[in-house]
Amino acid sequence: MTRRKATMRDIPAILQLINDYARQGIMLPRNEFELSEGIRDFTVLYDGEKLLGCAALHFYGPTLAEVRSLAVDPASKGTGAGSLLMEALEQEAREFDLDILFAFTYVPGFFRKMGYSEVDRGELPLKAWKDCLRCPKFQACDEIAVLKPLKAGASVLAGGKGTVDDTLVQIPVFRKN
Repeated sequence: MTRRKATMRDIPAILQLINDYARQGIMLPRNEFELSEGIRDFTVLYDGEKLLGCAALHFYGPTLAEVRSLAVDPASKGTGAGSLLMEALEQEAREFDLDILFAFTYVPGFFRKMGYSEVDRGELPLKAWKDCLRCPKFQACDEIAVLKPLKAGASVLAGGKGTVDDTLVQIPVFRKN
């Protein structure tokens, strides 16, 4: 297996994988323009010429990033492909000195294995909801928010207030009523 940052040539295979899941209602669909614009966020995993999976690390500021578009080819589930992608994103996040990773998911058990904890989606900053606004499930979202602190004692609020520890993460919030 070869894990690397995605290039523009990977876009057709990434689109096929993500949009196959989107047709099942378990991922947001993507288009060529969106992928072209955000291709630097993506890491891919190949076995020869076959795309086994992809995942993106999308930055929301100097301390926070979202894991998004994590998709593994159905035939490759259970092979460790998802874990390899997540390890690459976490390594990249640490290289950028980020404090926190989060995701919205339908498979919280996988994220728990990767060290994430479930949180109320209202604990995430408003800007993390930008893709939610175009989601057909926005009014009845059934995704689960998960979060992983990368540093103990790291400041996550403007002005240095608040810290990340094993029990509490404080982030500016938006609560949907």
